[in-house]
Amino acid sequence: MNKSRPIYAPFQFDPSGARHLLVTDQPDPPADLNTNVQTLTARTHTADAILAFLPPHLATQTTGLRLYAIGSEAFVWDVNAIALAAGMGAGEVHLTRAGPLIRRVYCTHCQTMADDVATTITQCPGCGATLEVRDHFSRHHRAFMGVQVDAEAPGEIPAPEGFRS
Repeated sequence: MNKSRPIYAPFQFDPSGARHLLVTDQPDPPADLNTNVQTLTARTHTADAILAFLPPHLATQTTGLRLYAIGSEAFVWDVNAIALAAGMGAGEVHLTRAGPLIRRVYCTHCQTMADDVATTITQCPGCGATLEVRDHFSRHHRAFMGVQVDAEAPGEIPAPEGFRS
């Protein structure tokens, strides 16, 4: 396993927080959710709406908030970036990956992001390159790196495979 790949803990309520906000791009929150947790889910909000809600909401918060993000890798890392930009510390933000095993891929050739990639070989929507999705996660880009698969041997493109957790 690559050391850059994030390791996600299962959802767990953090009792040290004074207030709690859970956001998820999944339709349902965890069943064991504490009743004191404000929740925004994909059942009532789109992922984009949730992400748009966070910056102004977090700007009004004070110390003691715990933010829980549950969902696709792209979603939880977008939430994390918003939280860090709002001044939250790493210990105040809890990320849990859920849903299908899909990845956001950053094309190292044209800097385009491709979301919802489900296989190790994909086409870049920006430059059209056939990319191999490397098992290297960039926290800066919030994505896995995609490099041209046949750069050294033009035309040699392996069969795509699904990702392993």
